[in-house]
Amino acid sequence: MKIAMVGSGYVGLVSGACFADFGHDVVCIDKDQSKIDRLHDGVMPIYEPGLAELVGTNVKAGRLSFTTDLAEGIKDAQAIFIAVGTPSRRGDGHADLSFVYAVAKEVGESLSNDAVVVTKSTVPVGTGDEVERILQDSGTSHKFAVVSNPEFLREGAAIGDFKRPDRIVIGAESEFGREIMREVYRPLFLNESPILFTSRRSAELIKYAANAFLATKITFINEMADLCEKVGADVQDVSRGIGSDNRIGSKFLHAGPGYGGSCFPKDTLALLKTAEDYESPVRIVEAVVKTNDTRKRAMGRKVVDALGGPDHARGKKVALLGLTFKPNTDDMRDSPAIAIAQTLQDAGVTVDAFDPEGMEIARPLMPGVNMKNDPYAAIEGADAIAIVTEWDAFRALDLKRVRELAKAPVLVDLRNIYQPSDVRAAGFEYSSIGRE
Repeated sequence: MKIAMVGSGYVGLVSGACFADFGHDVVCIDKDQSKIDRLHDGVMPIYEPGLAELVGTNVKAGRLSFTTDLAEGIKDAQAIFIAVGTPSRRGDGHADLSFVYAVAKEVGESLSNDAVVVTKSTVPVGTGDEVERILQDSGTSHKFAVVSNPEFLREGAAIGDFKRPDRIVIGAESEFGREIMREVYRPLFLNESPILFTSRRSAELIKYAANAFLATKITFINEMADLCEKVGADVQDVSRGIGSDNRIGSKFLHAGPGYGGSCFPKDTLALLKTAEDYESPVRIVEAVVKTNDTRKRAMGRKVVDALGGPDHARGKKVALLGLTFKPNTDDMRDSPAIAIAQTLQDAGVTVDAFDPEGMEIARPLMPGVNMKNDPYAAIEGADAIAIVTEWDAFRALDLKRVRELAKAPVLVDLRNIYQPSDVRAAGFEYSSIGRE
């Protein structure tokens, strides 16, 4: 079948390429001419392992194409996905739905056949109702259904998540919508991937509830890590001890400097605003958002303490290893590294940094931070080294070389990727999260 994917960013491009790999005929549409030109040249707008190869294979096979012409792109498409951004709206934190509604309007005016319009973007409860109203007001004579099909892709593992999902959530109000979506996902259904059909509003809320719950798990273990440091326990033991309980699960129980990225910060905020609008407060999520925001600067202060405290930090240099909010992505949105670097700079500390993929995007977000070509160049002359993102490249640093290059053998491991005994045996002053 023919699928149109409106929006060729992270979600749209990954989803479009995977649908094409299933054998569908997919057109990815984007208003950004330069992005489409780069895609025609095989240049990806994001870093995601395996994506360039997947796109190239399906373009060559004739199943995947790109255009800026929405009317032409959706022609004959049975499923039209809306996968544009829904950033936090400046001023009130609500999801900015202007891009979603603009696409819906243009789709309604350009629809040339019966089709299902699918919101793939993360949208608040009730957005599908408004998309349906916009399509109705467009005056189209063609049959359509509006469906919610939220994505659950992890940056750095998105292709695997799409092809081997825990579940596929489809919120549809009509049998026409359910029928088309069954055909869209038939290749996955044959692989016994569970499809959960719900109402449209339930599907919209499932996405926000899932991200808020995961953000809560991260924040919970971070607070337990702080308590571990006070009482002399080991947060990794605590994490294993509670995570081995099947009712809890081990994922998202790794202590660190706080969550960031394209989803958790904006989605938890959007959920709070939805709850506020409906006068049904979600106090746990409120606490999660506040705790996570304060944690990032607290991690900067932890590095300052490793330098001897505020009175001794001024004029010293810190090497930050890792800038993206997680490894295997170039995404800098709400990365803890931004707040950590700012806290260090506020304390009069010079910051040198290295990240395998994120430095180009990080540079304008982190003014005054010196970007280096490799981790050892960042470490040279440093009074302390802070590991902020757990890239594989940092898991086996040559500690002897690090000690020779650094001005002082001080390592602050904000991701707990080293064994304390090993690092201390190499002659370092070592501190981590929730461990002695």
